[in-house]
Parts: sequence; structure tokens; C-alpha cells
Amino acid sequence: MTAPSARPAPLTGLRVLDLATLFAGPIAATMLGDFGAEVVKVEHPTRPDPSRGHGPSKDGVGLWWKVLGRNKRAITLDLSRPAGRTTLLRLAATADVIVENFRPGTLERWDLGWDELSAVNPRLVLARVTGFGQFGPYAHRPGFGTLAEAMSGFAAMTGEPDGPPTLPPFGLADSIAGLATAYAVMTALAARERTGEGQVVDMAIIEPMLMVLGPQPLWYDQLGHVQPRTGNRSQNNAPRNTYRTADGTWVAVSTSAQSVAERVMRLVGRPELTDEPWFATGAGRARHADVLDEAVGDWIARHTRAEVLAAFEEAEAAVAPVQDVRDVMADPQYRALDTVTTVDDPELGPLRMQNVLFRLSATPGAIRWAGRPHGADTEEVLTELGLTPADVKGLREEGVV
Repeated sequence: MTAPSARPAPLTGLRVLDLATLFAGPIAATMLGDFGAEVVKVEHPTRPDPSRGHGPSKDGVGLWWKVLGRNKRAITLDLSRPAGRTTLLRLAATADVIVENFRPGTLERWDLGWDELSAVNPRLVLARVTGFGQFGPYAHRPGFGTLAEAMSGFAAMTGEPDGPPTLPPFGLADSIAGLATAYAVMTALAARERTGEGQVVDMAIIEPMLMVLGPQPLWYDQLGHVQPRTGNRSQNNAPRNTYRTADGTWVAVSTSAQSVAERVMRLVGRPELTDEPWFATGAGRARHADVLDEAVGDWIARHTRAEVLAAFEEAEAAVAPVQDVRDVMADPQYRALDTVTTVDDPELGPLRMQNVLFRLSATPGAIRWAGRPHGADTEEVLTELGLTPADVKGLREEGVV
């Protein structure tokens, strides 16, 4: 794990209430917590965040939650009850940020909308993360990342040309929306430094997913162009594909730069192709991808992965092994960066998980602890708020916490 800095982390002193469930909203809160924010995860007393039960578990403990819940204090609170509402408003008065992903109108139904929250804390930033945003014809539909991957055009352009649209086997849209939400929150906090006032962040998961797909709308607007499925190939350059090596593994080659494309063709023994008029542009090479893939694929098929990687590195050409998680855990570059770090956990012992997202030279982030048990910090957080042990006991007896 990254050694803690002698200086405070960059977001030390920032308080975040994470009311969200599953992935996009909680990922945003995790990003803030990784760089020093105090994050309080608020879950329903009997219906915890479903991510606790997603995917594999060990000894009955969900492993996904250990990553998603890291650097968060875990409390329970039923927001739909009057005592839960009152307690949440007391928490909101002490917070800088609230992240929530209820369907539009849910907080308002509990009298916990922006009017009520900003009344107790005008400096509050409320980040509202939903599938489709706070208004529009789809606003009240249930929304998940999968729907954003489908609606944005991602699935339509992903997969083999003669195959079906393809969805990613992980939460791609949720993860992108989570990162975008963390950025949006920091932008709103920067504005607060100038104005002294908080505001609402409206994050629709369908929008960041569309943004990362590049100029698709512009191409269609100006040219009527709809990007087709091209498998591992690109319409913008070639050779760009995955290729099987002599020892049965795979490597990926990219030639976005003209100079790299030329080096690759010299490396594989086909320098004459660089003299073809069409080779001078990425689009021209893409139109002749069959020829280039055959040349590169034949050469790679005669060499082991180690030989291919060494030859490409010597030639200063871009290549990478196609790795699964076993390879990632052993990769020397990831090890050098401490990208997968070790966290000590009182429930499961040493855990290896992704480290904080980026490195800061003076005030780095850190994983202080992995995801905590459901409600583990309820009494501590509420007593810090001013409730007495008897108050907390009463809330437990009422089922509010």
C-alpha cells in the first residue's frame, strides 16, 4: 500500500454522505474517500447496498464491497421514517457533499429534497446520479449501466461485423459515470469557493458513456456516418488487432501513429508495403486491413509471445500482451506502479485490490481500510453528531437504524 504522506491528504476535511447503492454513485464517493474525504456510507437497516452481495464472496463476506466500500464509515438509517429524516438532516448540516441515486422524486417524497437539504446547509453539494437524469421522458424509468451501454451506441459498434451488438462483461458505464460524478462534485466545490453556495449535480449515466465514444454525433450530423461493428479493427488506422503467437497466447498491436505503422511493417519483413500510396494515411491503411493483418499475423504466429514483445520493444513499436487478471497481478509494470496494492482487513486478512486512481507527488491518496461491515460505525457516527447512547438505542428499537 502507498505509504501515507506527512501532509494531510488533499480532501482532508471534506465530508461526504454516500446514500447511493450499487456502482456509479458509490464509485464517486470512493474516489473522494481515496484522497482523504471522510465518507459516511448510509444504508437501509435491513436492505444493505446490493453490491455487498454481488459476485464472489469469501466466508460469507462480499469481495466487491471490500473495494467499493473502502475508506467509508458504514451506518444504517431508514430515510423514509420521520426519525430517519431528522437524523439525515442533522448529518447533512455537517456535510459538504451528498451522493444519492434514488429515482427522481424519491428524496422529495421523504421531504429530503434540495429545498430541505439546502435550508439546513446552503453550502451543500448534492450529487444526483440516475440512469436518465432528473427530467425528460425517461427520467422515472429504472436505469442501470447496461442500458447506457446499449442506448449510447457503445453496444451497436462493439463486436464482430457479422455478430450481435456486444455488452461489456463489467460495469463500464457505471464506472465512467462514477468518475464523471467525482469530477462534477469537485467542480461544484470549486464554484462554492467563489460563491459560498452549494448546488445540485445532475448526472445521467447515459451521458458520460456517450461522451467517451468520441465524435459519433458530430460524424452523423455532418456526414450521416454511423460507425459499424468492426471487431478488433479500427476504421482510422491499421494494423490494429489482436494476433495469436506461436505459443498460443495473444498480443494486441496498435499503429495510430504513421511512424509506428512503418516500424511494424519493417519488423515483420514487409517494408515494401510502406511504399504503397494508401499506406500514407490511417484511413488508407484501414481500407487495406486484410493485407496488413495477414503480414503482421503471419510473422507473429511464427514467434512466441516473449519473442514478439522483445522484438516490438526493440523496434519501438506499440504492442501489449492480452492479459487476464492472473497476468495483471504478476505484471512488472503494474507492480512497479503498485497498481494492485495490499490492504489489511480485520475480517479477511490481507487483501489485494486496485490502488487509488492516480499518484500525487506531495499529497497522495491512500486506502485506509477496506469495506466495513453493514452498520459497523452507526453508533460512533451518530454519537459524534450529538445523539446519546440512549437516543441511538431508541432509534434501533424503532428500526430507524
